[in-house]
Amino acid sequence: MKPIFNNFIEIFYPKTCVTCESNLISGEKIICTICKHDLPLTHYQSYSDNKITDSFYGKIPIEKAMALLIFRKEGKTKELIHELKYKGNQEIGTYLGTWFGEILKAKNEFSDIDFIIPVPLHKKKLKQRGYNQLTKFGETLSEILKIPFETNQLIKTEATKTQTFKTRFERFDDSKTKFNLKNTSFFENKHVLLIDDVITTGATMESCAVELLKTKGIKISALAMAFTE
Repeated sequence: MKPIFNNFIEIFYPKTCVTCESNLISGEKIICTICKHDLPLTHYQSYSDNKITDSFYGKIPIEKAMALLIFRKEGKTKELIHELKYKGNQEIGTYLGTWFGEILKAKNEFSDIDFIIPVPLHKKKLKQRGYNQLTKFGETLSEILKIPFETNQLIKTEATKTQTFKTRFERFDDSKTKFNLKNTSFFENKHVLLIDDVITTGATMESCAVELLKTKGIKISALAMAFTE
């Protein structure tokens, strides 16, 4: 009965593509097939030797790093991320998590990861927004890859203004952003996967990693929805 009801609703309130606003057809979710094909994939062949891992070189030890999409100043990737972060469309996190998760599973990448950890929001920002834009993304990756999603150990202790209104120089200064690891033995001798929405300079992840590295024997890899080339 429920599918019939859903079909009835969609006749009067059809779901539309978040980037071009055309009506989605059967089998399409979040974004239409044409727009999905227009999304710029990173297509990096190596997970340990690419532009993303190179961005952390000399700063923090990263085992592997990867992103699904390329983020540009204008374009469909930016529209997707903006819709997720500022318009409450958390289905995008699930959509990207499913897409990326299936790719990682097929390639058997990150199979030795013990925990998935999202870059945390400050409690003030979390209350204001109502959600962390990484939660659905991380939960979906966790379900597909069969890796625990841990959100309680790493916390943000200092509120900062949104990345959208920052200059590139100010993003570099994010390395001073304060994070705190509740228990420095929780991830002892574990390999953790730190996830974010967009890696630009890598400063935010760097700041998180510096705190995580207080743990003995920890290894860190990084994953993002998108990467700014």
